[in-house]
Amino acid sequence: MLTSTRVDRATGWRSQWIEGYCSHTRVRPGDTLTFHVSTDPAEPFDIEFYRLGWYGGDGGRRVGGIANLQGSPQPLPAIGPKRLRDCQWPVSARLRIPSDWLSGVYLGRLRTRGSGLESYVVFIVRDDRRADFLFQCSDHTWQAYNRWPDHFALYDNGEHQWWWGGDVQVSFNRPYGRYCQIFDAPLSQGSGEFLLWEFPIAFWLEREGYDISYISNQDTHSDPAGLRRARGFLSVGHDEYWTPEMFRNVQAAIRDGTHVAFLSGNAVCGRIALSPDTAGRPNRVFERTGVYGPPGGTRDFIAMNSLPHERPYANELVGAHSTGPVTGGADWTCALPDHWLFRDTGMKRGDSIPGIVGWEWHGDPAPIPGLEVVATGPTQEAPGKPNGGTYTATVYPGARGNIVFNAATIWWGDGLSEPPGYKRPSVHTTPKGPDARVQTITRNLLRRMKS
Repeated sequence: MLTSTRVDRATGWRSQWIEGYCSHTRVRPGDTLTFHVSTDPAEPFDIEFYRLGWYGGDGGRRVGGIANLQGSPQPLPAIGPKRLRDCQWPVSARLRIPSDWLSGVYLGRLRTRGSGLESYVVFIVRDDRRADFLFQCSDHTWQAYNRWPDHFALYDNGEHQWWWGGDVQVSFNRPYGRYCQIFDAPLSQGSGEFLLWEFPIAFWLEREGYDISYISNQDTHSDPAGLRRARGFLSVGHDEYWTPEMFRNVQAAIRDGTHVAFLSGNAVCGRIALSPDTAGRPNRVFERTGVYGPPGGTRDFIAMNSLPHERPYANELVGAHSTGPVTGGADWTCALPDHWLFRDTGMKRGDSIPGIVGWEWHGDPAPIPGLEVVATGPTQEAPGKPNGGTYTATVYPGARGNIVFNAATIWWGDGLSEPPGYKRPSVHTTPKGPDARVQTITRNLLRRMKS
């Protein structure tokens, strides 16, 4: 874990003492990954590489490193059309991914040799083997909320801090700045959102011994055949931004018999288009182009009205989608106690898992034949203050005996585990941490998905 971090007070997001980005979001063993690092002031630095997982509860294992690299200040990129900030920094280090590196999420811990200041770079190692489950990282969403260097997220149009319209682009060619929602998490600097919402699920899955292969949102976009190499596809955490290709590819995989679980909230909400960066490298830039939901389906994000609301809608894939006030919190309340999902939990109708719904959720279930609402209830702005929303966790059948599950919350992982360094969220409501019922429900789900 990081032990010494610093954020520039002038911007609120950067750690200009040491910060960097990777040439690719994901790589295979044998590929070469380059690292682009800036240190200001100039200072030598090291990179240590860790694969994240269970590892006896430690949460990660050191797999290598590159020592005594020369760091120097790199320029801020000019503001391009649509407010694009696209760094084209020189290569600081190269790494040919070893053949024995397992698929997983890897952090490179950057550390200056003099001041000892630190930040991360993050990347995914994927493979092409058959596996029980594909764990899809939500890296489009990580980048959408990245405000580096100063209010240049997909949400910043130069006038509004939480803009939800078009004409804004973001690039993967830049460091991940300080996380900008819900809470301050300085020890995650440079890692996107993985440590916040996705790591608790990965940590638990690996503890339980499930057969997992990790992929990026961009694999879902560009490798439809690869989705069929697993029995089940997992959308995890805060999986908001999807291309139309991602939607069609997962929809086709469901038709072909792949199980899907959305252990996520606010999933498949924003439609994006990928494009090349300023150097011509494909799929390194994206912008918001539409909404996967009906006109007027949400209340809190007025600028959504400036974008097309066209089918397909997210609930036609997920089972439910972002709707109403979008944000809020709730207890996760059993609606179908005799459903196989609740086997061995002891839950009765109306029993609740406290605080696990948040901070964005899914409702408005689609009229899909056979769809069942397994948990539902009202959402609240704060304890005792309903905000008019209703979340719905759902299950519906595919055409080949497969199922699609929707947990209806970003915080499902909080009920599974709390890895080293994990910081519990608390807004609208507060989840209570690992819960045997959430773990049993997830085991029941994964058992069905393996069948």
